[in-house]
Amino acid sequence: MTDNRAEGLKVFKELLPGLVPDDATTLRDDGFAGEIGELGLEHVFGALWTRPGLDRRSRSLVTLGALIALRADNELKFHFPIALQNGLTIEELEEVLYHLTGYVGYPAVSSARAVGREVLPPRQHLT
Repeated sequence: MTDNRAEGLKVFKELLPGLVPDDATTLRDDGFAGEIGELGLEHVFGALWTRPGLDRRSRSLVTLGALIALRADNELKFHFPIALQNGLTIEELEEVLYHLTGYVGYPAVSSARAVGREVLPPRQHLT
């Protein structure tokens, strides 16, 4: 395993604890395009999430903006919980959605809201 893939797997396990077994050394699978997970480990989590210059919280904000704009709902299912792991609050995630309505439009944000409602814990409202 290259250094970037090894570091990427470490970061992936930190950002999404419990998603893959602790002893896993790969995200490769035997299905169609089974090496996609490995490419993500090496190039995204190993090379990008480990760069100096932005902390993980800031990287989560940037990543959420891009994924919402792209309407990448499958990726948002992972990155909303990653954002919580990186210190963002539910209220801050809501503000990200509100802010993006003006930049990427209501349909993209509405789609992201549906994903958030699926994967995030419910927001506690004051009575």
